[in-house]
Amino acid sequence: MHEDARANQDVIDARKALARKIADRAVAEGDMDTEIPGLRIYRRSVTTACASAAYEPSMVVFLQGQKRINVGKTTYICDGSNFLLTSVDLPVVSQVILASEKQPLLGLILKLEMPAVREILSQQEFHLREESADARAMAVGITSLELLDACSRLVNLMDAPEDIPILSSLIQREIIYRLLRSPQGKHLRAIATLGEQSHRTAKAVEWLRTNYAKPLRVEELASMARMGVSTLHHQFRSLTAMSPLQYQKQLRLHVARERMLNAGLDAASAAFEVGYESASQFNREYSRFFGQPPMRDVKSRRGVLETAQG
Repeated sequence: MHEDARANQDVIDARKALARKIADRAVAEGDMDTEIPGLRIYRRSVTTACASAAYEPSMVVFLQGQKRINVGKTTYICDGSNFLLTSVDLPVVSQVILASEKQPLLGLILKLEMPAVREILSQQEFHLREESADARAMAVGITSLELLDACSRLVNLMDAPEDIPILSSLIQREIIYRLLRSPQGKHLRAIATLGEQSHRTAKAVEWLRTNYAKPLRVEELASMARMGVSTLHHQFRSLTAMSPLQYQKQLRLHVARERMLNAGLDAASAAFEVGYESASQFNREYSRFFGQPPMRDVKSRRGVLETAQG
């Protein structure tokens, strides 16, 4: 029992130390790119309303605060003890639910490159365990001391830019290794393993992510994934917590919102750009998903962003 208590205290101490490093470097509100390929750090000092986002294959380590992420009808709650693993591109709705100036939400985001995952999986030990083919594309785990240590060393490289070209890739390989060996590793292994149904379903997800504005023909999507239509529906829902049509719709709405926010498009132009043939249908689905009509939502979203930045 004494050893368990000591181990828990070591994790708490490592988490606090990494949180201090992030706090010292992420001085502005929001996400901050770093010189380390694939690594971003972030700070949120206020709670937020629900906001749409597109998560790419990545690992997020939370060090303080609390965040809620909704994927389809599945809800994930992440706090300072958690990491979030995403293995395919997913449209999500997220919300910061615990953050303050004194105790901001702090964390780091590391993009995951599938070739690096596959290279590590080619090592002998990863063929020893059979995994379920039904692996979700998103999973929450408890951050281990080993993972915190590797992340801390990666963040330290921000102060030694001359070491980044050599050491960054080595530490990122270690992080991927730690993820693959964790209980959540099956979610990453199933996507990366060629021939697995999850991998073939991920190819369908990738096609939709790239071609969201095109008409969706499920038979063609199933053929591309080399499976029947009913199997694709089952596998797609198992992976993403939504059907192909729901995935496409949420992705279109997310992209349209970003285009209105960042490019100044009006609702009709954004609707047609992302593949809608009817502006009125777009307005209905947008209002249902985001809670208010497009331009009113964009106006209020701009106000939130300006307040956070100012």
